[in-house]
Amino acid sequence: MQGNNTFVSPFHRPRCLAAAAPGGKAKLTHPGKAILAGGLAGGIEICITFPTEYVKTQLQLDERANPPKYKGVGDCVRQTVQGHGVRGLYRGLSSLVYGSIPKSAVRFGVFEFLSNHARDTSGRLDSTKGLLCGLGAGVMEAVLVVCPMETIKVKFIHDQTSANPKYKGFYHGVREIVNTQGLRGTYQGLTATVLKQGSNQAIRFYVMTSLRNWYKGDDPNKSINPLLTGLFGAVAGAASVFGNTPLDVIKTRMQGLEAHKYKSTADCAVKILRHEGVKAFYKGTVPRLGRVCLDVAIVFIIYEEVVKVLNVVWKTG
Repeated sequence: MQGNNTFVSPFHRPRCLAAAAPGGKAKLTHPGKAILAGGLAGGIEICITFPTEYVKTQLQLDERANPPKYKGVGDCVRQTVQGHGVRGLYRGLSSLVYGSIPKSAVRFGVFEFLSNHARDTSGRLDSTKGLLCGLGAGVMEAVLVVCPMETIKVKFIHDQTSANPKYKGFYHGVREIVNTQGLRGTYQGLTATVLKQGSNQAIRFYVMTSLRNWYKGDDPNKSINPLLTGLFGAVAGAASVFGNTPLDVIKTRMQGLEAHKYKSTADCAVKILRHEGVKAFYKGTVPRLGRVCLDVAIVFIIYEEVVKVLNVVWKTG
């Protein structure tokens, strides 16, 4: 319940987390605050980590049958910088910036909305419910934002590897994709994206909820240092990478310029396994691991700190 408490708990501390409240009960974060804080965190994070996303996508698109263009992470970076300069590592950034803000906004807004209804009377969210709330948030962000954003990003990056790149910028690229393929062209790989994002957020929020509950113990108002929040986020990010990179590889192939080769998500998985082997499902793991750990750590730190500020300037009762 979110009504006013009639007593002051001895657990209350003036400088506790924004998610903590008097009366020994954790205060629920208003979804509106989550949307604002999540959007800001997502925009800042992607500007910092995009080069690792670029390299990961290039390695995943590099099929053995072609033969492969890159020998590894370092070779991909070297060839990109030699051919396109340092700016080449940021090709496709605009599509992710435009998408990352609403993506994180939807993720945290939906998670807080669901978790507010899943917490116990003390405001505590157990790990299993955290996983389910994360799953719901991941599915919603996949359908509303991530699938079209990722499809455009992958097409932009893949386009750069062709002899005559046809996309001149974000708006030109989106217009060309829609004109030639319709809106469906921005929703390639929807099934794989839903599976990837759903499992991503389920794993991350499960780990974050577990670590937070472990650290706070019986005191829901115990403050967590931002650096510790970042460490918890990095662990959660690593867990999601090892848990669903195969889905990420399939999603990337389904959204590339040669996606027409695959009849479905399952067909894509079968063809990768048949022609490239099991190892192909873990292409781009190293750059993705670096990017995701940093991504999740940064996002959770910024999110928590922005919510603290919003709780001061925006009273929601």
